[in-house]
Amino acid sequence: MARTVLLVDDHPGFRRMARLLLQSGGFDVVGEAASLAQALERARELEPDLVLLDVLLPDGNGADLADVLAGLPHPPGVVLTSSDENGGLGPRLATVPVLGFVAKDELTVARLVELFG
Repeated sequence: MARTVLLVDDHPGFRRMARLLLQSGGFDVVGEAASLAQALERARELEPDLVLLDVLLPDGNGADLADVLAGLPHPPGVVLTSSDENGGLGPRLATVPVLGFVAKDELTVARLVELFG
């Protein structure tokens, strides 16, 4: 059975590209969100196995949402992504409950499979 994924990014073009990458890697993209509020609602509703989560969203920081997702009854694995080298998180990246971080320009099927397992 394919692992389910929720894509969270405010850029539709990036979500389309990530969907294609994930699907080509055997993942089942079950939903998308363009904001933290939408992402939390969809994560609660869909209970995905994994979330590909942009760090910088219009209504806040993806790292903050990762903290909230970790407290859900069925917490998903989270991989943070950003156009910035470490999403501007600096040392905080080491304390966020995520599987890892990948810069958007380094996003590949192999890297996602490595992080998502």
